[in-house]
Amino acid sequence: ALFSLGCGTDSPVPESVQDQVFERLSGQWAFGGNGFIRVDGSDVSSNYSGFALSFDDGTYTTTNAGNLFNATGTWEWADDDPGIADQINLDDGKVVNLVEVNPNVLIFSFTKSDGPVRAGIAGEYLIRVEK
Repeated sequence: ALFSLGCGTDSPVPESVQDQVFERLSGQWAFGGNGFIRVDGSDVSSNYSGFALSFDDGTYTTTNAGNLFNATGTWEWADDDPGIADQINLDDGKVVNLVEVNPNVLIFSFTKSDGPVRAGIAGEYLIRVEK
């Protein structure tokens, strides 16, 4: 046979890297004690007091994100290869680089190229949040 159905005694199929990273990525993230939002190295966290975001399977929500992010939206892995989990694409066109995804710390970056000052100045953003 080309395939067989397991009966519970077979070894489980190993999780893909994307599944492993999603397990850590999913849930609610906020500034916590050491979180920040930096643009081109300058701390702009005070512009986003109470910033929080959460990831679910294919969707995200944000709180107090100004116009940096939609209040709700969708995301997908940037690479179709389940072994590559270092970037996600948001429905607003942002490509988010996952710098560090630990159980309690998420660091990510993206480039913002346009928009009004209220939405955050253009530049390279680096965001650190905690669970």
